[in-house]
Amino acid sequence: MCADLNAFDVLPVGVLVTVGSDHRLIYSNYAYQEMVGHREHGAPIREALGDVCVDGDFTLFDRALETGEAVTVDEIPFEYGEPGRRRFASVGMSKIMWDGEEGLLIVVQEVTQRIASERPPSSVAGQQQRFLQRYRSLVQLQTDAVWVSDPMGRVREPSAGWQRLTGQPWEEYRGDGWLNAVYPDDREPAIEVWARAVEQRDNLNQVYRVRTSGGGYRHVRVRGMPIIEGGEIVEWVGAIADIEQEWQEEQHRLLLDQVAAVTVNLADLDEVLRALAEVIVPNLADGCGIYVLPEFEDQPISMPFMATPMAIIVPAGARPFPRQEVFDSNSDLVTAVRTRRPIARMYPEGNPPPGSVPLTINGDLVAEVNSSTMVPVVVDGVVAAVVHAVVVGDREPLSVADIELLGRMLDHAHPHLSNAMRFQRTQGVALALQKYLLPDPPRVPDLEITARYSASATAAEIGGDWYDSFVLPDGSMVLTIGDMAGHDLTAAVTMSQVRNALRGLAIDRREPPGDILRRLNIATETLYPEDTGTCILARLENPDNRAWRLHYSVAGHPPPLLVTQDGEAHYLEDAVNPLLGVGYDMPRASTVATLPPRSTLLLYTDGLVEVPGEHLDLGLERLRRAASSLARAPLDAFCDELLSRLPMPRKDDIAVIAVRLPPSCPGTDSVTAAVCPG
Repeated sequence: MCADLNAFDVLPVGVLVTVGSDHRLIYSNYAYQEMVGHREHGAPIREALGDVCVDGDFTLFDRALETGEAVTVDEIPFEYGEPGRRRFASVGMSKIMWDGEEGLLIVVQEVTQRIASERPPSSVAGQQQRFLQRYRSLVQLQTDAVWVSDPMGRVREPSAGWQRLTGQPWEEYRGDGWLNAVYPDDREPAIEVWARAVEQRDNLNQVYRVRTSGGGYRHVRVRGMPIIEGGEIVEWVGAIADIEQEWQEEQHRLLLDQVAAVTVNLADLDEVLRALAEVIVPNLADGCGIYVLPEFEDQPISMPFMATPMAIIVPAGARPFPRQEVFDSNSDLVTAVRTRRPIARMYPEGNPPPGSVPLTINGDLVAEVNSSTMVPVVVDGVVAAVVHAVVVGDREPLSVADIELLGRMLDHAHPHLSNAMRFQRTQGVALALQKYLLPDPPRVPDLEITARYSASATAAEIGGDWYDSFVLPDGSMVLTIGDMAGHDLTAAVTMSQVRNALRGLAIDRREPPGDILRRLNIATETLYPEDTGTCILARLENPDNRAWRLHYSVAGHPPPLLVTQDGEAHYLEDAVNPLLGVGYDMPRASTVATLPPRSTLLLYTDGLVEVPGEHLDLGLERLRRAASSLARAPLDAFCDELLSRLPMPRKDDIAVIAVRLPPSCPGTDSVTAAVCPG
């Protein structure tokens, strides 16, 4: 370990430091030089002190270095000053390590006056031993200042290092005055640590911030140890080291690790950006907004430039406005995108230059902003997003180091941002393709028909879910929904081909749905022998304007749900058959159900009801209760609410198609009146 030897310059006792087996003198303080004059550093101590040592015996130095035991000798004679006048010193030696080399710390106190007055040596020897214990400890610390306090922690000796560090004169920091230089939030913890060390008679080791002579705050490490005599603490001696750079590096490492940890398992871009913003606030800034650029696909930026923040975090009491904003060519965001360099601003509180703070935060917060930055996020060679961060109030403005750290955090998160960006783009393309493959429901007099498709939140590929509806030549309507196994392009292609095959099989002849599914299963096993899937095929008809009837057959699919106008909801659980791709030419059952007026028929895929680790019956009952409560809602709201209310893990696609029957059946007779009153 190394120490600042200048800390010993002001001590009232002589201090020497030697290194090596020949005891080369590398330091002597002012008090020692007053005793024996200036001594040349670098020379062995036998040469450096040969003219003042009366007996010329330096074996004590060798013994202290070899054994490592502290040596104290009282009344060593020496001559300096008046010729022939013998003087005496009490000397203590202790082994230390200095820059990896063994050496000695030597404390010297002149005792000539005490010997002349024949006072007992105990008091001087005790004081000398205390000095040796004190400074042997200090020399092992990396220090910017040393301090000495009374048993309760009140500073009682001047410290030149503390005055240099904080600018406090002795009259200000003596006693408990040093606390005035400690950062206000750190004072109470500093006092508590002190009290605990005193109570436990243990070494002191703590970190807090102190105000420097330049006006800012820096982190320091304070170490101290009690000097104990007769079982009592007589004083504390310690050292203070500026560790701002070390502290910053440690905090930076922790933040980088935190960024990697919170984003590693996220695929959804919204979640990745939100997690990133939650690390930035409050560690680096008070507010943050992350804009994803519409020009992600390497298109040139054009004016007017518009962007919407996907993740916004603002301080308590402020209201975010997550809306699309228009930026002009001189705005900081556009400049950051064009130059690919961070744009940093520092200004009087509440007076940001035009274009530096967007409108995503309300005016109250803008009035407190003292600095801001726009940092471009480059993903796969393209500026994909911009991070906007602000600091408000009395907090230190964003520094160059803060902005560099923000850039490092974004670089650290790059793999996860890249994956999320690619996922979003791929999922967008897949979703567009999927919706293109799924036709809009037909317009049928007296019927409302609505369909929805919701892609998985964790899968980028197109899936195998489908729905379809079309009108047959006789005026009846076909409803079908299905799910081919798999979640990739192959599943989507198979889904499209099976759906089209089903259309062809259903449109050319009028036969029970089970018979059509039998022929579809033959085609599936023949053309796609490795694939399986589920399906519901239903035909809805209203012959002679009487009661609506549903002919249906289920191939391994969750059952249709029927919801009456009064909120009674139950599943149509007949005509259950094996899934597609199994059983080849085996017969498949069909059945017919009569549907009441104003009732709603819902067909859906398993993504709406399945939760990993949960029995399917729980999901079906949850759907039944939710649909029952929405019985009178408009059909569009009925479908949208089901998609938003249910606790879906979003690990699978969801397809739904719903039909709402008209309120009455004209021309009913006594046979149908019970189910379709006029």
